[in-house]
Amino acid sequence: MRRLLLFLSLLLCTTALVRAQDTSEQNSRKARLEKEIAIIDGQLRDNATRNSNALNTLSLVQQKIDLRKGLIKEGEQEIARLDGEIRRKQMRIDSLQVRLDTMSFYYNRLVKGAYKNRDARIWYMYILASENLAQGLRRYAFLKNLSREMNSHGVKIKEAKVVLEGEKEQLAGLRSEAAALQKERLAEMDRLKREEQTAQQTIQVLKKEKSKYQSQLNSKRKEVEALNKEIARIIAEAMKAKAEPSGKKNNTTTKKSEPIDYTLGKEFSSNKGKLPWPAEGPVVEKFGAQYHPVYTQLKLPDSEGISIALARGTQVKAVFDGVVKSVIVQPGYNKCVLVQHGDYFTFYCKLGTVSVKTGDKVTTGQVLGAVEPIGGSTQLHFQLWSSKGPQNPVSWLRPR
Repeated sequence: MRRLLLFLSLLLCTTALVRAQDTSEQNSRKARLEKEIAIIDGQLRDNATRNSNALNTLSLVQQKIDLRKGLIKEGEQEIARLDGEIRRKQMRIDSLQVRLDTMSFYYNRLVKGAYKNRDARIWYMYILASENLAQGLRRYAFLKNLSREMNSHGVKIKEAKVVLEGEKEQLAGLRSEAAALQKERLAEMDRLKREEQTAQQTIQVLKKEKSKYQSQLNSKRKEVEALNKEIARIIAEAMKAKAEPSGKKNNTTTKKSEPIDYTLGKEFSSNKGKLPWPAEGPVVEKFGAQYHPVYTQLKLPDSEGISIALARGTQVKAVFDGVVKSVIVQPGYNKCVLVQHGDYFTFYCKLGTVSVKTGDKVTTGQVLGAVEPIGGSTQLHFQLWSSKGPQNPVSWLRPR
């Protein structure tokens, strides 16, 4: 029985540790989703204050809806996990109750028999009636240990009761937690419904003023093309430099055309999928071809990077060691920092303040600047290029 209790205690400890780890990871995911929703809420308030364009509002609302669905999904997974744990806990309780009932039944029979035969003369006659000395000794040893066994059996029953009560308390806690999560899930569903209604209202606004948003789109397309053209120019200029042989000097090498550090580029490449995010926030613009959410046949400017919604003043950090190749100001993108990592480049745009200058060496995690609102939205536009062209930054950054 002691082995069983020890096994059950170890099982409970292991289960508790696994559950604590799962709960910690789930809470971390929920906290990130809630933080990103709060960031978008802030941007929507800025949009309303600045009377910004409805397309930006719709994009933010749709992103918020996606985040809200993710939050609801996390809640549902946690509820399902708790339901499974509740079932397993109930099965353990039922099993323990059966074992305890069996132990109590035999213990009661033992006590009852001992009580009926409590006269010492009966025990003496039991020993004297032995067929031989060996049997007599065995009967004597049995009678000698009977009281000790009864006490030991009683202790085991008490221990089993303690384990059982502990399991029942944990079960009550699990049920209470599940009920709270169900209530929270219903509240999230109500919020989601209101957000979907807001999205539909914004869509109606967009449908009424197509020509206005077509004009805004044309203006945005020009800004995007100008930005990408400038990035391509800077990178092409940087890639003109060739790595010089060891010990050989190039008298024509200037500050703008220093040899390319291909070793650093190789290190950068080996960290694909493991680079830290330049800032923590929801991705509100993805890489690649984009289409208007209402006029689905209307193609938006291709995105050579991603846009991350952030709170005003959020610091932006370098994703890898490198050298600041250029700091520029672009219409629609505010201040931008281009960092070279050998034959790879990262570009950080829509900064209000910049804390580095051209030629500075930077390290992973070093602050490059901070974002400020542009046109009612506060975002970081982040691009990642190899010498061959733009890459999808999400595939290079570590999974969240």
